[in-house]
Amino acid sequence: MTETITPTLDYKVADITLAEFGRKEISIAEHEMPGLMATREKYGPSKPLAGVKIMGSLHMTIQTAVLIETLVELGADVRWCSCNIYSTQDHAAAAVAAAGIPVFAWKGETLDDYWDCTWNALTWPDGSGPEQIVDDGGDATLLIHKGFELENGSDWVNSDSESEEEEVIKKLLKKTHLEKPIHWSKVAEKVVGVSEETTTGVLRLLQMQDEGNLLFQAINVNDSVTKSKFDNNYGCRHSLVDGIKRALDVLISGKLAMVCGYGDVGKGSADSLANEKARVMVSEVDPICALQACMSGYQVTTIEDALETADIFVTTTGNKDIITAEHISKMKDQAIVCNIGHFDNE
Repeated sequence: MTETITPTLDYKVADITLAEFGRKEISIAEHEMPGLMATREKYGPSKPLAGVKIMGSLHMTIQTAVLIETLVELGADVRWCSCNIYSTQDHAAAAVAAAGIPVFAWKGETLDDYWDCTWNALTWPDGSGPEQIVDDGGDATLLIHKGFELENGSDWVNSDSESEEEEVIKKLLKKTHLEKPIHWSKVAEKVVGVSEETTTGVLRLLQMQDEGNLLFQAINVNDSVTKSKFDNNYGCRHSLVDGIKRALDVLISGKLAMVCGYGDVGKGSADSLANEKARVMVSEVDPICALQACMSGYQVTTIEDALETADIFVTTTGNKDIITAEHISKMKDQAIVCNIGHFDNE
């Protein structure tokens, strides 16, 4: 682990010597991301984001590095962490850190590491927080809101936790509250807004809005056409079988696959498996989406009916309890279970 925290350069990455390798891949990615590069060319000279403090909680990959450096080119003061403990590309994080941009991310973080990294990305050297947040899954937004609620009398941190991760969050909030009793209230006051890129993160925001607890403006990036209709569908179509092959080195062709959910992510996932000549079944509670699956040539059924025959199970819903321990106990030996949604509890 390479860790440096100084007033002029702070980061925590796996290996800073990977920066040169990361820089080479970033230069390749720039050619694949003409929109961001055009933005740099058009707005770079005028620096419209000059001095704006932007925090990102988004997968720390090569492509994200291009986004980060675009924000910096436009004048922003950026700090970054990943939104997933496994998704960081260490050479990408090293390249960004070596360029003098604070980044706190490495592949294989523990849950304690993950939330410490989120804290570090949210906290500038002078103790202040961001003005804008780029969020993926709502974790940065969640931490600010839960901290604010604690400072205003909430007893949530002392309630029973539903997961190990929830307990980690509560421990961090208690520590912060002890050291800085009004920290999150000051941070929340300065946040102008957040952009949220996932379906589940948007649902969190809408719930807070309905309850009257949303502390700042939010932009629903997920439902923009270029996100939900392209990234969710075509991106998942590209990445699902790629991830299965990288992890397990198995042949997909001929296997029977069960895709749980047929929203945009489910559509891309089913197509991904079908393109590899797997036989695909789909479960879906929405009748319109179920009809779409049927008319796309997939067998619509329930997960219970697929347990004894399917070789691959994919959850795409963003919800928990789609596949349970009882389900797993009835699956074939060596069945593959994977989740292409955001959260561990899914």
